[in-house]
Amino acid sequence: MPKPVTKLDRYLFGEFAQATFATLVVLLMVSFGGVFADVLGDVARGRVPPAMMLSQLGLQLIRYLPLVLPLGLMLGVLLAIGRLYRDAEMPVLTSIGVGPRRLLRPLLLLVVPVIALIALCSLWWSPWAKHTSQAMLREANHSLLVAGLEPGRFTELPGRGGVVYVGGMSNNGRELQRIFVYRQKGDRLDVTTARTGHLSLDGEERYLTMDDGFRVEGPLETGRNYRLIRYASNDLHLPHNDDAGDLHDPQSMSTPALLLDPRRVAGAQLNYRIAPPLLALAFALLAVPLARSPPRQPRYGRILLGFLAYLFGTNMVLLGTDWLGSGKLPMAVGLWWLLAPLLLVALWMYFGDGRMRRPRVLGSRRA
Repeated sequence: MPKPVTKLDRYLFGEFAQATFATLVVLLMVSFGGVFADVLGDVARGRVPPAMMLSQLGLQLIRYLPLVLPLGLMLGVLLAIGRLYRDAEMPVLTSIGVGPRRLLRPLLLLVVPVIALIALCSLWWSPWAKHTSQAMLREANHSLLVAGLEPGRFTELPGRGGVVYVGGMSNNGRELQRIFVYRQKGDRLDVTTARTGHLSLDGEERYLTMDDGFRVEGPLETGRNYRLIRYASNDLHLPHNDDAGDLHDPQSMSTPALLLDPRRVAGAQLNYRIAPPLLALAFALLAVPLARSPPRQPRYGRILLGFLAYLFGTNMVLLGTDWLGSGKLPMAVGLWWLLAPLLLVALWMYFGDGRMRRPRVLGSRRA
């Protein structure tokens, strides 16, 4: 029968959980700043509609969780156990028979739920977020209101297809007034104006139908080869957003769909999704021996060492995924050439931490 959780286990679990939670909050805030800058840049370039900025921001954060959670778990355990050594609590616990191995039970009370959360994010939530983000961008191509056109504001069309200015707009975003469109094709420019306009769809293609306007076409730099056309109705093809994504993109496919996909890129993506939970387990076990330090000694060197180990492991996972997708590695090997040795080293260092060496017996010297 499993042993009951003691008061010491609850105390150690509380220390581990508190440090891990604080670390995750800091890492998520840093990640939020980076993701916000990326999404804001996409909005400025016209790739993401302004009305969808918050939803895209939340979906991008979900995609980063499989990378942030293992790092937060490792650093949290490092900080918690490092504090126990710094405040001389670990030597006291060791003196009563509570060594590093005894930390396994309270450590697993924290590690197992976090690894389950990482697996859930990596295998299901992250691809769902990618698929939902691409679906929202594809849907934005069918609505000018969602696509970012706002009255009194210049808006870049998706794919750098031009610039549109709208003076007025109806509530449903389909009826427009005082339209100005600037496009550039090679060394020619095209400026179109209209009193009114509306959105029209032809299958998956969308058009901006402009009524009662003028169109000027001419050279971009020098020359007098201009043409002025007055029209009653003119259809302007609106380009699709390049970031709308591919329906067969492995990053947006569900995990069961990847299992049935015979492509190498699908197999590489499947191996990539399996890696984060195993990396989190290995780094959590490595944090215990890495946190060992004498009392009242600085602990930030060990944290830097753990962070560098995490960067190395994560970069090797990304590199191995690229090798699998390009055929440089056989699919049967997967990422186990990296994950299996890392787990074995973590187990060896954890169970060897604090082990006392046998004293050497010196033979009597001959007179």
